[in-house]
Amino acid sequence: MKKIKVAVIFGGTNTEHEVSIVSARSVINNLNPEKFDITPIYISKHNQWGMLPPKEAALLPETIEHSIEPHDVVDQQINVIFPVLHGPFGEDGTIQGLFEMLHVPYVGCNVIASAMCMDKVVQKQLCIQQGLPVVPFVWCDRFGWETDPKKTIQYITNKLTFPVFVKPANQGSSVGVIKVNKPEEITSAITDAFTFDTKVIIEQGVNNPREIECAVLGNHQPQASTLGEIIPSNEFYDYDAKYIDGQSEAIIPADLPAKVSKRIKDYAIKAFQVMNCAGLARVDFLVEKQTHTIYLNELNTMPGFTAISMYPKLWQASGMEYPQLLERLIELAIERHQEASKRQLSITPKLSWQKE
Repeated sequence: MKKIKVAVIFGGTNTEHEVSIVSARSVINNLNPEKFDITPIYISKHNQWGMLPPKEAALLPETIEHSIEPHDVVDQQINVIFPVLHGPFGEDGTIQGLFEMLHVPYVGCNVIASAMCMDKVVQKQLCIQQGLPVVPFVWCDRFGWETDPKKTIQYITNKLTFPVFVKPANQGSSVGVIKVNKPEEITSAITDAFTFDTKVIIEQGVNNPREIECAVLGNHQPQASTLGEIIPSNEFYDYDAKYIDGQSEAIIPADLPAKVSKRIKDYAIKAFQVMNCAGLARVDFLVEKQTHTIYLNELNTMPGFTAISMYPKLWQASGMEYPQLLERLIELAIERHQEASKRQLSITPKLSWQKE
């Protein structure tokens, strides 16, 4: 059989650039070379695109063979794109829009789903509308904060009780997330969060939480994986605990009552469908230890694919090995593209009115 030509795009112009490089290395090493012809495409932090040698193991920027323009991807006769890009300009619908314009199949959610899931405020608002449980939260934009910070702080303290978590609304990997234990710390936390985004969300802290994750896979009939629990090495699962110190622990399967596990999986699939996701998403939850009260924390439409990342590990525990998972994601991308290709994109007017 003819090999499927896959472009693995990674790097990107955002704070998760380094995570993307490690994720892409793992994806490339696990794609079956007998089935896939791999073309690595690196995006530098300065938005320079370049092709790498197909067997380049290190995936370092200096190994770029030659620079290319984004639209040159089509000239490579690519069958499907695997965008191993996290965060802004990779997971937020922007690059997905480019792929749509190029009419090339790509792994993961479409433009609208990617954009909605990237924005934590929009994501939570939609989940609330559909009856999904989320923690109480408020949000503010940079203009409102800079115009009247005292009014914003008063609003926060009226709506929430400490501790709270301050987060840039459009970031991933816990970049810019700060736990605030008392009111006098809130100003500096919000100011810091605004260095990463123009919109900030402030969430109510959950009492004695467990961090539970569920991997969802599919298009029209998504499936939920075995659940996993993260035991963070720090006070919460921040960037360092995820990637740097290597001390966080993943427990798979998570030790939860069967009824609680089923409810979490049901919530994960419902959230996936509410947000119009396709292909994949990792859905993260917070569960109170004593009461087992469940809160949907967030959906990640392109979760980490590093060797320690939960998404592939959860599916491995569910009976699907890493190479098989990647193959299934590519199949889902092609299926969705074929379905979308049936749309009629032009009409022939009865009169040539536009020429008059």
